[in-house]
Amino acid sequence: MRLMIVPLLAAGVALAGCAKKSYVNREVGEVNQKVEAVSAEVEKTQERVRQNEVEIARVNDESQSGIAEAKGSAAAAMDKATAAEKVAKGKLVYTLTVSNDKVQFPFNKAELSDEAKALIDDEIGPFVQENAGVWFEIEGHTDSTGDAAYNMLLGEERAMAVRDYLAKAHGIALSRLEVISYGEEEPAADNSTRDGRAQNRRVVIRVLE
Repeated sequence: MRLMIVPLLAAGVALAGCAKKSYVNREVGEVNQKVEAVSAEVEKTQERVRQNEVEIARVNDESQSGIAEAKGSAAAAMDKATAAEKVAKGKLVYTLTVSNDKVQFPFNKAELSDEAKALIDDEIGPFVQENAGVWFEIEGHTDSTGDAAYNMLLGEERAMAVRDYLAKAHGIALSRLEVISYGEEEPAADNSTRDGRAQNRRVVIRVLE
């Protein structure tokens, strides 16, 4: 009877060992599954964070662009209001329009041709000599070709070209030369035709006292 107890004990220990190993394997398997699940969730969270950062950056860029556009519009509106106030206070004496129906104003350019300079000399020169107290409002205009913001800048460059010529060639103080750009906003003719666009590429000089 004693001889049979030893094999039975050995068998019991072996079975207990197998059971413990099986339990450990099962526990390790469950832990691994949990780790994998957590890792997958972390990756999803990181992806959501990355997408949120991209969206935040996009919204920020758009908002900055919108702020810049708003500031530009506000500045343009202020310039127009200031010019309108001066016109209202001053008496309009004479208006000269420099455009393609009189002289060549090149497409997408702000340079004054010799012909344009001669026209300004003939028409504006006498007012400068006879009326020391007059001042000048110089408006830059474009056709509707291209971007509106660019046209606003181009209109200003054209008006500045005329201002600089009046200051250098006729000795007019810059304080008496007011520059304002309307870009494509105030067409004088139909922009759907070639001749109309040519007329819209112009600078208007207003003489006031």
